[in-house]
Amino acid sequence: MPDLSGLFTPDRVAIIGANDEEGSVGRALLKNLSSFDGDVIPVNPNLETVLGCECYSAIGDVPDAASIDLAVVAVPATVAVDVVRQIGNAGITDVVIITAGFSETGGEGEKREQELIDIAEEYDLNLVGPNCIGIISTPSGLNATFVRGEPPVGSISFMSQSGALIAAVLGWAAQHGVGFKDIASLGNEAVLDEIDFIEEWGDDPDTDVILAYLEDIDDGQRFIKTARDVTRETPIVVIKSGRTEAGAEAAASHTGSIAGSEDAYEAGLHQAGILRAMNIEEVFDYGQVLAGQPLLEDDDIAVVTNGGGPGVLTTDAVSDSRLRIAEFGDGVGAELADVLPGEADVANPLDIIGDADIDRFRESLDIVLSGESVAGAIVLCVPTETLGFDDLADAIGDLQGRHEKPVVTCLMGGEEADRAANTLESYGIPNYFDPERAVSSLEVLAKYRDVTEREYESPEAFDIEKERAREILLQAAERDVAHLGVEAVELLDAYGIPIPPSDLAESASEAESIAEEIGGPVAMKIVSPDILHKSDIGGVEVDVPIEAVRGTYRTLRERAIDHDSDATVLGVQIQEFVDPDESTETIVGVKRDPQFGHLMMFGLGGIFVQVFDDTAFRVAPISEREAREMTEEIQAAPMLQGARGRTPADVDGVVEIIQRISQLVTDFPAITELDINPLVVSPEGVHAIDLRLTVDREALPVGKLRETDG
Repeated sequence: MPDLSGLFTPDRVAIIGANDEEGSVGRALLKNLSSFDGDVIPVNPNLETVLGCECYSAIGDVPDAASIDLAVVAVPATVAVDVVRQIGNAGITDVVIITAGFSETGGEGEKREQELIDIAEEYDLNLVGPNCIGIISTPSGLNATFVRGEPPVGSISFMSQSGALIAAVLGWAAQHGVGFKDIASLGNEAVLDEIDFIEEWGDDPDTDVILAYLEDIDDGQRFIKTARDVTRETPIVVIKSGRTEAGAEAAASHTGSIAGSEDAYEAGLHQAGILRAMNIEEVFDYGQVLAGQPLLEDDDIAVVTNGGGPGVLTTDAVSDSRLRIAEFGDGVGAELADVLPGEADVANPLDIIGDADIDRFRESLDIVLSGESVAGAIVLCVPTETLGFDDLADAIGDLQGRHEKPVVTCLMGGEEADRAANTLESYGIPNYFDPERAVSSLEVLAKYRDVTEREYESPEAFDIEKERAREILLQAAERDVAHLGVEAVELLDAYGIPIPPSDLAESASEAESIAEEIGGPVAMKIVSPDILHKSDIGGVEVDVPIEAVRGTYRTLRERAIDHDSDATVLGVQIQEFVDPDESTETIVGVKRDPQFGHLMMFGLGGIFVQVFDDTAFRVAPISEREAREMTEEIQAAPMLQGARGRTPADVDGVVEIIQRISQLVTDFPAITELDINPLVVSPEGVHAIDLRLTVDREALPVGKLRETDG
């Protein structure tokens, strides 16, 4: 990994393109660096001085140029490439390119960006941008951006693929006292991307939380691996735009990014241990509470309030979350009864009555936080003449520190509440006007606890027949087709996935012979690469007795030709009929995503899979734990687990099949789509009944496979 520490801890910073023209980027950069602890060196061939400082014609003219730690480029795109080469020649390795006019503009801009990449590789440059607003590191006063705002010093590091969002956040952060360590505008990510900054900040002892606004992740597999390592110790909160189809189209035209599947992003972020925020407010709410508060040891919390209405609203919000209202227990109840008025109910949520003074609030919260059943608390207070928010803020901060349990607050009021919020911030306690935000922030402390406790497992390597599988896949190339159906069902057998006895019949008599050999009722399916949804055209018949097989064979072929007279019909698959009693039709599917690779899907299957949309996703390769999570996440999970008197299905068998399919598509990246539908699950076992897959013929391995080949 590149060492990016120099980007944020420079002693000498050169601004190439510095000038003193009002409203220019070069002037704004110099002004923002006026509080920088180190030296700032202006570079501009057209000026001798800039804002009273000596200005150099070129970076190579600066005395001891090699000792410059950071070069910030703000020159026209047409000369930026040459300037970066001069920077490399001078021996400077850390570069921020503010200049726009690269890949985001297409055509010539893309060529210029490729030149930047080539130069960065030649000189081993840590290059941020181009088309960004710069970087900030608050401990040294480094503000190498051209936007207004100076965030307070803190322990949150923030990166964004949108420079405009950083510009908006800086003023907001200063207004609300949200402190940052480092801030990076990623721009076009020609060289350094979000993964590099995750690695850097994950190793930074002064960064407690990483926040990110992302529109695109280029290398999803590397992202998951890197973030998974970092999130064990440092929480990462991401807001990902482009969740909707319209949003994805907008993202594709912004910073040259290409949006990937929302399901893949959701699965990838989850597997990486990343906490996902759904809006800008959430990302900073989560960042504040993670930076300032300890984790919840369990999900049981207390609500302490001097107003019944806000307490009810908070309880509703808790009910909508994973958190639980804690049971106080007799001991806590008895202590509370000693300090509260007789009309107070010593239950949770705890309403200490509207006339509560500071002593009642302090004593009540002290008792509640002492309770073994309480892992954290939300404190709500409305303004009254009997209580001052300033005193309350200090009391809450003191009690939170003594009990070392997470606390968030809702002090509802105007200027007095704002002052108290500033006091609470000094204790690391966030304050919200809306109880729902307080609940959501406390809940994220439970979610991150899950991440820290998660044990990552390596995917299991099953004993399979890879060479046999390759030969089956090559049938697609030999027939010059991209789609394979049940005629390729032996592929599953090669990977140890149970399939009912079956064979392909090319005539009615052959169909009858196969059925007799199977010995009983059969399922019959038309086999054609041109007919993907066989059920829709009547191409499937089940529970066919042997005496009806010949006639059914002819009927199925006639239906196929009636549907598409040009369709290539390979024959009819004759398969042992699996009794549906006490069985559940599920689906295991795979789709290759451009960012993350193969996206695994499990859900309720059969002909209604798209109607019910009951699915769970993970990015391959996946472990046994991740496969089991998939079976537990779908709404139909109780059907598999034995709901309403059903005999529990063979869930372990499903978990193994999901893993085997994960191994299959990892071994053969040429598989672009795969569906086993239905995968019939019963108490007796699991059977793959039907298969459909699409392959990239040009990516198929044609030589004999070695053991390590895919």
